[in-house]
Amino acid sequence: MSETKSTPEASARPVDRGAVIGAGGIWLAKVSACVVLIAAGALVIGWIIEKMWVVVLPVALAIVVSTILWPPTRGMMKRRIPPAAAASITLLVFFAIVAGIIAGIVPSVVSQAPELANKATEGIHTVEDWIQGPPFNLRDEQLEKAVQAVVEKVQGSAATIASGVFSGVSTAGSLLVTLGLVLVLAFFFIKDGPRFVPWLHAVGGGRAGRHLEAVLIRMWDTLGGFIRTQALVSLIDAFFIGLGLVILGVPLAPVLAIITFIGGFIPIVGAFVAGALAVLVALVANGLTTAIIVLGIIIAVQQLEGNVLQPVLQSRSMHLHAVIVLLAVTAGSSLFGIVGAFLAVPVAAVAAVAIRYVGEQIDERVEAANEKAAGTDEPDASLALPAPGAGSAPEPT
Repeated sequence: MSETKSTPEASARPVDRGAVIGAGGIWLAKVSACVVLIAAGALVIGWIIEKMWVVVLPVALAIVVSTILWPPTRGMMKRRIPPAAAASITLLVFFAIVAGIIAGIVPSVVSQAPELANKATEGIHTVEDWIQGPPFNLRDEQLEKAVQAVVEKVQGSAATIASGVFSGVSTAGSLLVTLGLVLVLAFFFIKDGPRFVPWLHAVGGGRAGRHLEAVLIRMWDTLGGFIRTQALVSLIDAFFIGLGLVILGVPLAPVLAIITFIGGFIPIVGAFVAGALAVLVALVANGLTTAIIVLGIIIAVQQLEGNVLQPVLQSRSMHLHAVIVLLAVTAGSSLFGIVGAFLAVPVAAVAAVAIRYVGEQIDERVEAANEKAAGTDEPDASLALPAPGAGSAPEPT
């Protein structure tokens, strides 16, 4: 039998168009299957979180509280105070401060909530009159319907707040159970926190445990920095805006300052809502000039926050794009209400840490593969023939 020899002309056959389309279709099918599986997995995880929300919520809140309480607890541990005693002291002081603040401000908020809603409603009607007058002269029925819907929403919210600050919780018992779980979980998190990561490393094994430990440490640092920075920034915003409202004689200034502080934990959306509410109250109670001054104070404080405070207090690597923040807050609030809006940005920040870590590992793999591929193109020194007259002895230096 004659052996068929391959020639360059035989190997360089023309590529068929159908083969290219088929290869592209197979690739698209694989990618589509991956997307569908990822979406199905996300739906299953979301369903599990929804069903286990009574457990997930205390764990999430306890982690947030632990990020705030860990620095003083760690400081006491360094001074040879036992971990259990340090965690207990920190938790008692924290909850005593929170309980004192709530006891001091809740009666004021509850008593002034209807008045605040009425002032906001009057402000909305004033803005409506301006828009319908010159130079706008807008008299669209849709505008009136939209304004009426906003007014009804504000009035309904006022009635809800006046009936009870914690009316959003189904029962007082569930609130107590949640707070109890948060207290117990936070105690164990800050008491035994340094043991969790080594334990997970041991459970995950060598390679997986190493990656798990690295990403969890980054998540903890990111979450702690985010929560502490937001608390400090919100406090500074509330102080300066509240001081400006008091100086200008705007009514309900303490309540508006408290709303500004709470809204600071919901980036972009919270600051916008709190600022708009303060301007509306100033417009109705003190007139247009005071409202413009209040608007200027709010804009100045927000510029100070965005351009000075956050770049100094928080590294830029932890920042999220405004679009991501808005989408996270919208999704969290629509799924889990106010608590979801509060937890949305921390969850997004933690998820961004995980995505960045995966990206770093992919870059390392790609770089290593490229270096290996580049090394194979070079001639192997072990296969090179020795030069004439060269022996086995090393050349003199």
